[in-house]
Amino acid sequence: MSNDTRVAIVGLGYVGLPLALAFAEAGCSVVGIDASADRVADVAAGRSPIDDIPDSRLRAGLDGPLRIVGTDAAGPDLAAADAVFVCVPTPIDEAKDPDLGPVLAAAALVRASLRSGQLVVLQSTTFPGTTTGPFREELERAGLVAGADFDLAFAPERVNPGDPASASRDVPRLVGAVGARGTARAAALLRRINSRVVELSSPDAAELAKLLENVFRNVNIALVNQLALLCERMGLDVWEVVDAAATKPFGFMPFRPGPGVGGHCIPVDPYYLSWRARQFDFVDRFVEVAGDINFAMPRHVVDLVAEALNDRGRAVRGSRVGVLGVAFKPDVRDPRNSPAAPILSGLVARGGAVAYHDPHVPAFRDADGSEHASVPLDELLANSDVVVVVTAHRSIDWDAVYRDAPLVVDTTNSSRGRALRPRGVLRLGAGWNEG
Repeated sequence: MSNDTRVAIVGLGYVGLPLALAFAEAGCSVVGIDASADRVADVAAGRSPIDDIPDSRLRAGLDGPLRIVGTDAAGPDLAAADAVFVCVPTPIDEAKDPDLGPVLAAAALVRASLRSGQLVVLQSTTFPGTTTGPFREELERAGLVAGADFDLAFAPERVNPGDPASASRDVPRLVGAVGARGTARAAALLRRINSRVVELSSPDAAELAKLLENVFRNVNIALVNQLALLCERMGLDVWEVVDAAATKPFGFMPFRPGPGVGGHCIPVDPYYLSWRARQFDFVDRFVEVAGDINFAMPRHVVDLVAEALNDRGRAVRGSRVGVLGVAFKPDVRDPRNSPAAPILSGLVARGGAVAYHDPHVPAFRDADGSEHASVPLDELLANSDVVVVVTAHRSIDWDAVYRDAPLVVDTTNSSRGRALRPRGVLRLGAGWNEG
């Protein structure tokens, strides 16, 4: 059992908040820290900002060993902690290069209170060399040396938003530190909250393993998206083809096409890997091509809307277009990097009058920065010339959609098995329904 019992968590998002609660429920004294005053106020009041943590669980933690503070008051708590976890975003900039701003700002916050004997663990998904490079350099400005005066590790998150089990103790955890002592120490602490902890040789290995997990998904999604475009030209149904291939009990893992990729990892992590590869004079064309394919899917969806309207003798310009779902995946309220953003802006750029409905996302900003507000489903259906399905939330009344919408572009196969009017639905990767 680890002797580290006082834990500080920097960043209270989809990774940091479940981590804080897991340590609190394991009997540790935990302080959660966030730079957002609104986030601090909500969490401290027992209002969970993420789908996977019910308010009741958060309040139970707050009634126990969990406290919440802002970054401006975090110094004493950071200094008192045995272990500090950094769980902040790792976005990309407009050129699709890594933006380590949040990570380095968190490192500077930790450095201001860093003392000998502490353990610092980075969890933010990033490129190999971040923990032992810029993150370490920022921490060592305190005058202490990683691996000698304090322990430094990387232990990637494996949270899947919308799936609370992904943050459970049954999901194996990876960890690699500067030196064997640090790895053993970080692993011992993580075994308080995870049944299995896999120790790696270095932070770099752990960083690359995490990128591989997400690049694997991105590449396979790109493959099936490319197949969907081919099926449209061949007059085949990609959904039927994938389901058929998935009947093989070995050697195949089904991925399904869609309007693009979204969220905190899949649209971002491949660019972290390709950027880092270029630092070694290596161009990872495979990863970059997959990213380009998925990046182009929202434009293809806009083209499908134009094709559907053209079938009715209309142009996008002047037509009323309803979008169903803007969250990046079904049944969550997270719109980060959602393909809905470029779809909405692309339709607006072509002259469409665009509205959306999403029961989980009341307000949404498209790729051009324009603000939109969700409208009721019945209003959307009554006032749209075409409806495009981007995110298939289970709580949407799909019977009403396919009964009342005059024309549907379905990018998620939500129309499968439903009674449809002839040429009433144009499906991504399958073409028109014929009746």
